[in-house]
Amino acid sequence: MGRLSQRDYNDNWFSRGLVIFAFLILLFAAGAVAVVVANYNHMGNLFKVISLVGARYLEPVKTTTLVDGAIRGLVDSLDDPYSVYLDSDMLSKILQEQIKGTIDGLGILVGMKDGYLVVVRSYTGTPARKAGIVEGDIITKIGDRDTKNMDLETAVGLIKGPVNTNVKLTVKRAGVFDERVFEITRGKINVPTAEGYLLPQTKTGYISIAQFTEGTPQEVKNILERLKKQDMNGLILDLRDNPGGELRSTVKVAEYFVPKGPVVYIDYRFGKDETYSVEGHNLKMPIVVLVNKMSASAAEILAGAIKDRKAGFLIGEKTFGKGVVQEIFTLGDGAGVKLTTARYLTPSKHDIDKKGIVPDLYIEHSSKLVGKDTQLQKAVEILEEMLKEAA
Repeated sequence: MGRLSQRDYNDNWFSRGLVIFAFLILLFAAGAVAVVVANYNHMGNLFKVISLVGARYLEPVKTTTLVDGAIRGLVDSLDDPYSVYLDSDMLSKILQEQIKGTIDGLGILVGMKDGYLVVVRSYTGTPARKAGIVEGDIITKIGDRDTKNMDLETAVGLIKGPVNTNVKLTVKRAGVFDERVFEITRGKINVPTAEGYLLPQTKTGYISIAQFTEGTPQEVKNILERLKKQDMNGLILDLRDNPGGELRSTVKVAEYFVPKGPVVYIDYRFGKDETYSVEGHNLKMPIVVLVNKMSASAAEILAGAIKDRKAGFLIGEKTFGKGVVQEIFTLGDGAGVKLTTARYLTPSKHDIDKKGIVPDLYIEHSSKLVGKDTQLQKAVEILEEMLKEAA
């Protein structure tokens, strides 16, 4: 078997390095040429490291691996938990879910809290719930990967996968067990994002929105039509543990709860700012909104609009404080990058990023179990007072 000479090997990697270097230059060319010129030495060092890896590293490395690593490093250097490089598999999953409205996975909704991956919801009848995963569980590992400070997109991408494949979750449950491994078979998940009904022996409507997807506005519309036929006279809107979702869907939902006018302002660093407004087809009845420290992003947009426009009364805890907007940009080879491109402001121009929304009445979260949900109990009391005042 012939062996490539060191010189030939170096020349080969020199050519590859030039391609990668040119690619990296193009990444900046759209709006950061001055940055590249000012940091010429740093770019030169990057080029040199790429060539050294190819020429001297012990094991062979694919050029695509280096390019992916370079892009991922660029995004990671932003130190922004919401900006992330999406490989082709992960981007494909995200786009397919937006189109299909279904998920191949376990049937849990997760969020990040203090750097830990926490189960926000475990839906009834899903593989996760059947296996014993419950709300509040901390997922410390997915397979053999530690989830501490893992970005949410990566975590969700690892949990999801083809139907009938298995995934191992290492779970910690406070006060019950330190760690336990659950091996769960993925399934096709089609869980509604909203549910609603009249509270027992009342005409008080209750709607809970788990997250905002393309189908959420129609779900909420259907629930409201049904509750109106049952002579609903007031509404409790539950946005607790809602991690957010799609901006446009949130604005469509706001149409049912916010008077005519602005819902949210989008403040871009580059380009023209945007205002999202509604036409005023909102409910003409008292509304109480429940929020907690896991109500985030799009949920905060809706809660903030209802509070600022004085369309309802907020009860619960200060919200999470995610007041920034992300966009997904597609790259070559099916990959993409999700970047924070703007911040949003409430109708009163409040920037709530890392600050959250303070409710009108603070009630510490206890339990959502029937009869023990102190926040919901208080919401019922407040709504009854509002109905008496309106009579």
